[in-house]
Amino acid sequence: MTMSGHGHQEDQSLPKTGDLIVGKYRIEKLIGKGGMGAVFSAQHELLGQRVAVKFLLGDIVTNQEAVQRFLNEARNAAKIQSEHVCRVMDVGTAESGLPYMVLEFLEGLDLSQKLEQHGPLGVEEAVDYTLQALEAIAQAHALGIVHRDLKPANLYLARRADGSATVKVLDFGIAKASNPFGEGGNHSLTSTNSMMGSP
Repeated sequence: MTMSGHGHQEDQSLPKTGDLIVGKYRIEKLIGKGGMGAVFSAQHELLGQRVAVKFLLGDIVTNQEAVQRFLNEARNAAKIQSEHVCRVMDVGTAESGLPYMVLEFLEGLDLSQKLEQHGPLGVEEAVDYTLQALEAIAQAHALGIVHRDLKPANLYLARRADGSATVKVLDFGIAKASNPFGEGGNHSLTSTNSMMGSP
């Protein structure tokens, strides 16, 4: 997801700074925007808690498959109880008609940004990040959820209170439930010949 506010005013259905969403979340600013969604920092009005709110873009809402993937992302991430998966706290539809999900607010950068800025990781650091990511993936697999798009951009290095980094696996939007008839199964979203994730 591009960390840029450029172009977000093109989608008039997206919230603006100061807007109150579903009577709970006060929008602060745009923190990221991609081809399918936009992420804003916000404050929970009653709890005084900072959160991230992700919206599906207005021109994507008419695409039922995209909406289903968005809901799958929320559902799949919420099922995985791991400190290495970004916590989903709420999901719904805003007054504008845009589906949204509320996530824990993370500070840091993703692994692709770190590699771009600092070059290859040292062996110890690479192994540490890999093991943290594998903890999340092992829990996902135990629940029958296969991520299908693991890459540096989907591994977020969030800063802990002590300044150390903890890996958070992001973007379960195209994850596949191995039990197609189970709750939240998304077997109908992927045809046999479609390519998902990053080549």
